Amino acid sequence: CNAKAETHYVHFTSSRQLNMCGILAVLGCTDDSQAKRVRVLELSRRQFFFSLLRHRGPDWSGIYQHGDNYLAHERLAIVDPDSGDQPLFNEDKTIVVTVNGEIYNHEELRKDLKNHKFRTGSDCDVISHLYEEHGENFVDMLDGVFSFVLLDTRDNSFMVARDAIGVTSLYIGWGLDGSVWISSEMKGLHEDCEHFEVFPPGLLYSSKSGGFKQWYNPPWYNESVPSTPYEPLAVRHAFEAAVTKRLMSDVPFGVLLSGGLDSSLVASITARHMASTKAAKRWGSQLHSFCVGLEGSPDLKAGKEVADYLGTVHHEFHFTVQDGIDAVEDVIYHVETYDVTTIRASTPMFLMSRKIKSLGVKMVLSGEGSDEIFGGYLYFHKAPNKQEFHQETCRKIKALHKYDCLRANKATSAFGLEARIPFLDKEFINTVMSLDPESKMIKPEEGRIEKWVLRRAFDDEERPYLPKHILYRQKEQFSDGVGYSWIDGLKAHAAENVNDKMMSNAAHIFPHNTPLTKEAYYYRMIFERFFPQQNSARLTVPGGATVACSTAKAVEWDANWSNNMDPSGRAAIGVHLSDYDGNSKVAVSLPPPKTVEDTPMMMGHGVVIQT
Repeated sequence: CNAKAETHYVHFTSSRQLNMCGILAVLGCTDDSQAKRVRVLELSRRQFFFSLLRHRGPDWSGIYQHGDNYLAHERLAIVDPDSGDQPLFNEDKTIVVTVNGEIYNHEELRKDLKNHKFRTGSDCDVISHLYEEHGENFVDMLDGVFSFVLLDTRDNSFMVARDAIGVTSLYIGWGLDGSVWISSEMKGLHEDCEHFEVFPPGLLYSSKSGGFKQWYNPPWYNESVPSTPYEPLAVRHAFEAAVTKRLMSDVPFGVLLSGGLDSSLVASITARHMASTKAAKRWGSQLHSFCVGLEGSPDLKAGKEVADYLGTVHHEFHFTVQDGIDAVEDVIYHVETYDVTTIRASTPMFLMSRKIKSLGVKMVLSGEGSDEIFGGYLYFHKAPNKQEFHQETCRKIKALHKYDCLRANKATSAFGLEARIPFLDKEFINTVMSLDPESKMIKPEEGRIEKWVLRRAFDDEERPYLPKHILYRQKEQFSDGVGYSWIDGLKAHAAENVNDKMMSNAAHIFPHNTPLTKEAYYYRMIFERFFPQQNSARLTVPGGATVACSTAKAVEWDANWSNNMDPSGRAAIGVHLSDYDGNSKVAVSLPPPKTVEDTPMMMGHGVVIQT
C-alpha cells in the first residue's frame, strides 16, 4: 500500500483506553493439569498475527483457572487501559467475566448499581454486578456489542452471550470429555473440539439449562410488516445518537471513508461531534479519515471529495490487484470464510487496516449495516411489494454476522484495530425497522432511489451534512468501489489456478456448498488447507444462490438473474451504472427537494434510467 494523502499521525501511547479483544474459555474440562493450562494459553495466544488470537488483543493477555474451568483473554484496550485488564470480577471475586466488546451505557448502569463497588473503570465491569442483581436476565440491559463468558464460582455454573446482531465474532464447541469451548475465532477450537459452530447472535447459553435461550427478540424479528409513518427527523436523530455514543474512546480514532452515502454520513456526524470527545481533548479535534482503492477507483475520488468538504485529515492507501491477490491467503486465514463476496471486500479492508494501525490508530467507525436495514442493495429495485421488501431486510440483518460483521470485525482485528458500526445500533435498527416499508421502496418514477429515507433524513439545506451528489450517489459495494478491476483480476487469477477438470469434479470434492465458479473453488482450496478435514469449519460458512448480495429467496424476483449469479453489485442488470450487461445508463438530475424542516417529499437525486 502507498499512503498518498496527509499522514499527520505519530505513534501514540495512551493512559486511558473500551475492550475489543479476543476471548477463549474451556468450561467443564476433565483435565485440570498444568499441561492443560499451558495448552489453553497457547491457543489464546494464537490471536497474534498468524498465531491464533493475540492479533485481536495485543495490549495484554491473561488466563484464569477455577477447578476445571479456564478463561483466557487477549486485550485491545480502548477504555481504561490501566485497570481494565481481564478477567473482571465482582467484589468478592465469586463472579468472573471475560469479555470482548464495549458497553456504551455503562455509566448509566453504574448509577443503578449504587450498592456495588467496581474494581476498574472498564465499561465491561458492570456485567458481573448486573448478574448479581438480575441473574441471567440482564443481557438486554446492555447497550453495546459484546461476547462474554461469565463463571459463577459459587455453584460452578456459567453463561455465555453474544450481542444482538453479531458484530463481535464468537464460536462454541464441545470436547469429547463433555467440555464446552468458547472462542472469538475458529482457530481457538478446531484442533481440540469434536464439533464446533457459530454462536448465534442475540442468544445466550446457560450451563444451568444446558442450552441456548434467545434474549434479543425485537418486534421486527418475526418479519411481520410494520406500519409506523416515516418521519425524517426521527431517523436523523436516532442515527446521530448511534454515532455519538460510539465516540467513547480514550485513544486516537478515525473513520473509514469510501465516499459512499453510509461512510460519508458517519464521517459527517463524527466531524460535527469530534471536539466534545475525550480523544479530541488529548490528541486534537481534527478528524482523520481513511480510504483504500486501486489507482483511479471510484472510492478514492469520492472519499477525497467528502474529506475535503468535511475538513478531515485524509489518508489514501493505494493497492494493486497483485497486492490484493498476494494477501488473499492471509485474509482467508483471519476472516475464516470461503464466501466469495466476503473475501473480495475483506482484502482491501485487511490491507487498509494494517496501514491505519501503523499510524497509531486503534479504533475506526465504519458504515456497514445500512444496506441491510434500508434495503440499499441494488437488487432491491426489483422487490415486487413492500412485504417482500421488508422480509428481505429482516433476512439480511439476521445473516449479517456471517458476512459484513464477520469482515468488519476480523479484517480489522487482524492488526489490533477495532471497527465500530453505528448503523447496527439496537435502538437505531428498531427505529428504522418499525417504518412502513412502503417508504423504503425504490420508485424511480417518483424520484426515490435506494435508501431514499436515509438520504432524505440528512438532506438539510441550512446546514448540509454532505454535498448533494454525494448524498444521492448510487450504491457501490465496497469490493466494487475500490476499483472494478479488483474483482476482474481475482477472477482471472483464479482461472489460472483452477482448471476445467477440477470444476467438473467440484461436487465430489466439495459436496457441501459446492463452488460454482473458479473463483469460489480457489478460495475453498485455501480454506480447506487452513481447516483440513473439518466439517464443522465448512458448515460455519453460508452458501446458496445470490445476485448482487441478495438472499436466495430474493433471486426469485427477476428470472434473468439466474443466468448471472454473482455477488457484485454490477450483477444487478439494468440497475447499476456499470453493470455486467454493458448497457449505457445516465444519471438524471432532479429538481432539489424541500428540506426536512419543511415537508417530506417523495423526491431524490441520481435516479438511473436506461438509454
